[in-house]
Amino acid sequence: MAASLSDEQKIAAGREMAAAWKAMDWRKVADMFTPDGVLHSMMVEPIVGREAVYKRVSGLGDGLESITLNISHMGVIDGILYMERVDEFVIRGRAGSAPVMGVLEFDGPLISVWREYYDRAHLLKNMGLAEDFDQKTR
Repeated sequence: MAASLSDEQKIAAGREMAAAWKAMDWRKVADMFTPDGVLHSMMVEPIVGREAVYKRVSGLGDGLESITLNISHMGVIDGILYMERVDEFVIRGRAGSAPVMGVLEFDGPLISVWREYYDRAHLLKNMGLAEDFDQKTR
């Protein structure tokens, strides 16, 4: 069993993840997950496995010019990291944003489960998409 992270280390990992997104370093994002880690946007089927996570997040980069995860509140409750934020992005010249609540569970230093709660229709509209990108990556 991997050593548990302190609350401060979990918060640091959340900030490291936000920095990896801003750098659009999709390999770093995926490598922060356990090999069987789960990325679950709650309104669609979960993505399971580090390489599947990499495929999904790198696929989001198509047309993405910038993205910043603006964290407004972050803390650990019962060992789980909660991250309230507004994601701001520019995709194919179109600026947009979406409020998000992220919930991260850890296995040692790696993320085992990352749940995302947001209004999917709002996100797609702000991305300028008529079709859900989830359907394109399956």
